[in-house]
Amino acid sequence: MTALIIFGLLFFESRRAQISLESAETITGWWLFGLMIFLALFNVRKRLSMIPLGNASTWLLLHAVGGILVLAVYWLHTRNLWPVGSYEQLLAVLFYATVFTGVIGYAMQRFYPKRLTQTGIEIIYERIPKEISDLRDRAEELVLECTEKTESDTLGRHYVDSLMWFFRRPRFFGNHVVGSQRGTHWLRQQDAAVRRYLNSDEQTYLDRLTALAQYKNSIDVHYALQGVMKRWLLFHVPITAGLLALSVWHLLIVHIYAL
Repeated sequence: MTALIIFGLLFFESRRAQISLESAETITGWWLFGLMIFLALFNVRKRLSMIPLGNASTWLLLHAVGGILVLAVYWLHTRNLWPVGSYEQLLAVLFYATVFTGVIGYAMQRFYPKRLTQTGIEIIYERIPKEISDLRDRAEELVLECTEKTESDTLGRHYVDSLMWFFRRPRFFGNHVVGSQRGTHWLRQQDAAVRRYLNSDEQTYLDRLTALAQYKNSIDVHYALQGVMKRWLLFHVPITAGLLALSVWHLLIVHIYAL
């Protein structure tokens, strides 16, 4: 509602400036630049999280509202969806790329933290490879122990044929990113496929192996979601910086030619 009111006031001010033969582009241009600066401050706020600058959820909401408003003001400023000149087109590419990556980032920050919490574990992204390596060692030790004590290699052959692939590195990356439960379903299928051929002692080992696999699947969720959020910043922040730099240059050129 606030964004709609601000845009409405700016729209009527722009129309008034046109009727009065004033420069409506100057008014909307400065508003557009100011909104982009405000949106860029969100990243600054995240880097200064130790300083009490307001609730993070409030900043995220303001960022989303500001993103909608800046898109509307951009169209009001340019009066079209796609400009003609090459310089203006470069600005448009950077602007739309910033908006697009911003929408993706907003969706991730809205939904990914909840999904990470639902895994029931916490893990630092940089420690995930070591954690997976440790899990793989534990799984292989468990399979060897089962083979030695039960004198049956059924579970061992199943591990080599199926689960060794799973424990080797993070799996189902794309599925975890989009919220699919394919990893969980795959593990259930693997459990059911071999359980019928095991005796009670072997099934006990299978239960322990499946528990390790489920824990590893939760780690895979963290690897996928945390990884995407980290990589997203590598796109969004540089594009935003490029847009702001080119916008400053645009303001200078416009005002120099206006003299």
